[in-house]
Amino acid sequence: MDLIIVGIDFSDSSINCLEHALSIARKAEADLLMVWVSIPSIAKKLLSEKDADINQVVEGKFADLVHKYQPTLPNNTISFTIRQGKVYKELAKISREKEADLILVGTHGTSGYDPFWIGSNANKLISIAHCPVITIRLGVDINRDLKKIILPLDDSRETRQKVAITTDIALYFGAEVHIVGIYTSSVDHYRNLIDSYCDQVVKHFVKFGVKFIVEKIEASNITKATIDYAMKVDANLITIMTEQTTSAMNLWLGPFAQQMVNQSPIPVLSVHPKEHLRLAPGL
Repeated sequence: MDLIIVGIDFSDSSINCLEHALSIARKAEADLLMVWVSIPSIAKKLLSEKDADINQVVEGKFADLVHKYQPTLPNNTISFTIRQGKVYKELAKISREKEADLILVGTHGTSGYDPFWIGSNANKLISIAHCPVITIRLGVDINRDLKKIILPLDDSRETRQKVAITTDIALYFGAEVHIVGIYTSSVDHYRNLIDSYCDQVVKHFVKFGVKFIVEKIEASNITKATIDYAMKVDANLITIMTEQTTSAMNLWLGPFAQQMVNQSPIPVLSVHPKEHLRLAPGL
C-alpha cells in the first residue's frame, strides 16, 4: 500500500478510526491522508466563536492531529485536505485522484447518532469507491492489532476478489484468517462450489505463508451467522463483497452487505467487485 485515506469529522468515532488507520499505515509503510468534508450542521459544532472561519478552525484541528500522530508514523507522512460537497462523493473522488489503496471511515459521527455515517453515507461510499473501504463503529478498541480476520465465502465467483486485499492485511499483521464457507442450501452443486473455493483459498494462503483455519457453517441468516462467528472467535476484521452477480444462491447482494456494515460491531472491509477486480494469484 502507498496511501490510506481516513474520513475525519473530529468526533470520537473518527479519531478512533484514525488510530486504526495509523496501525495499518505503520505496518504497510503507507502515507495517510485525513479528509474533512464541510457540512454546515457539523461545522457549527466546531465553531467556538460566532464569526470564526470554519476552514481556519479545521486547519488548526488538523495541525494538532498531525503534531500528535506524525511521530507514530516516522517513515511516512500524515497530511490533510478540506473538501466541499457530499461526504461520500468527495471521499470517493479524492481516493481516485490520489490513487488511494484503502479508505477508512467511522460509523458514528459528530451528529451523535449512527445515521451520520451509517446507512446512506457509508453504503454509498463503499458502492462507488474505487478501492476497498473499512468501516469502524464507535467503541472498537484502537489498541488491538489485527489478529483474526474473517473471510466468508459464498458460491459466486466474485466472492474470491476479496482474497487479495485480505492476504495483504494478514501478512502486514501476521494475522490468522478464518476461511468460512457459508452454506444456505442443501443443494450439492452450491455446497461443492463453496468447498472448491475454500480449497483454492487454502492453496493460495499456503503459497504466501498466511496463517489460516477453515470452518464450514450452516446459516439461514448470513449476516447474523457471520457476525456471531466473528464474535465467538474474537475477530478484528470481516471482509465482504459489496455486491455480486445475481444468482438464486447469491449470499452477498447489496442488502446483505448493507446489513453487515450497519450491524457489525467488528470492523468491516468492503470490496466492490466492479471497481476492484484483482483476484489473488491462482484464483
